[in-house]
Amino acid sequence: MQIYINRIITTKIRQKLENMPGVVILGPRQSGKSTLAKAIISKIGDAIYLDLERPSDVNKLRDPEAFFSLNSDKLICLDEIQRVPELFPILRSIMDENKQNGQFIILGSASPDLIKQSSETLAGRISYFELTPFLLREVSKDHHSNTLRKLWLRGGFPRSYLASNDKESFEWRLDFIRTFLERDIPQLGFRTPAKTLERFWRICAHLHGQLLNSSKLGDSMGVSHHTIKSYVDLLEQSFVLRVLHPYESNLKKRLIKSPKVYIRDSGILHALLGIEDHNDLLGHPVYGASWEGLVIENILSLLPGWKASFYRTSSGSEIDLVLEKGKKRLAIECKGSTSPSLNRGFWNAVSEIRFQEVWVVAPVKEAYPIEKGVMVAPPHNLIEHLTEKEK
Repeated sequence: MQIYINRIITTKIRQKLENMPGVVILGPRQSGKSTLAKAIISKIGDAIYLDLERPSDVNKLRDPEAFFSLNSDKLICLDEIQRVPELFPILRSIMDENKQNGQFIILGSASPDLIKQSSETLAGRISYFELTPFLLREVSKDHHSNTLRKLWLRGGFPRSYLASNDKESFEWRLDFIRTFLERDIPQLGFRTPAKTLERFWRICAHLHGQLLNSSKLGDSMGVSHHTIKSYVDLLEQSFVLRVLHPYESNLKKRLIKSPKVYIRDSGILHALLGIEDHNDLLGHPVYGASWEGLVIENILSLLPGWKASFYRTSSGSEIDLVLEKGKKRLAIECKGSTSPSLNRGFWNAVSEIRFQEVWVVAPVKEAYPIEKGVMVAPPHNLIEHLTEKEK
């Protein structure tokens, strides 16, 4: 029996389809876009799903205008649309001609051409959504240490998270990495050699949660810092790398200017580093940074409207994540210990910036306050608190 896990953005997508001609759902391969789209259209009477990697479905669109006209009363889902980019101007014409909402669900893996064409051609006619791998709030409604450990080790790609055991999950992720580099990247229009990109990706895994010095890294790889930045852009556009920029302030402090990098899915991070089980993770130098990345990814994926950064000065003051929206400013520190201790750099940072809330996120069972109004909490408590603020 196949397990279906409800995705948080489902309701928002349905609401947009009631008010817009179409929606675009982007995200990495195997993140569940097709499964989500099929779940949505299963609730609608007349709907058509076309997989544009399947020749028989592509043949149905030999005369796309005739096909869309014949099925103008149906919701049409176009999966992997980057395979047939010439459809974009036709979609615009159909949307304008029909003048009705809920005409199209468009699915695509990251591609510069896809983003450029859809934003220019369909501007004002569609809404964008990003589907990440499973988030903690999707697989567990409250604190459950086994669920948290499983998501942390395996990551959130459905086939990895739902695998029968850790070994099967690890092998799936190794296959995903290989397929991503050898097939997906070339299909998305990138020309970087697979071996070169694999080396860079593994270096990013070792740098997970650390500052990225493009010039220094370029020297070690024998390429320019501009080339390193192009590799970063490639992985970022493919939804597998997150770049977190430093906090901007008028304070008379010498702030660090380099960004930090994170492998977005913790399971992919662990596969890149050869971490197969929890014992491997516990003994690995990346343990703390892995927890930090898990927390940051689960927060930022749910709060796209907040400005995110990290705070670090040359004198050692540091906070892992600063969230800003309007006049609100929150500090979030990530600690992988069940008995988190906070160093002088953290307390200095808290005293240097005025925060409305300060949180320390750790794998504890329940939230509790510590000195100076700082709250220690498990991830689900903070995530629930932050998403409540969004309502």
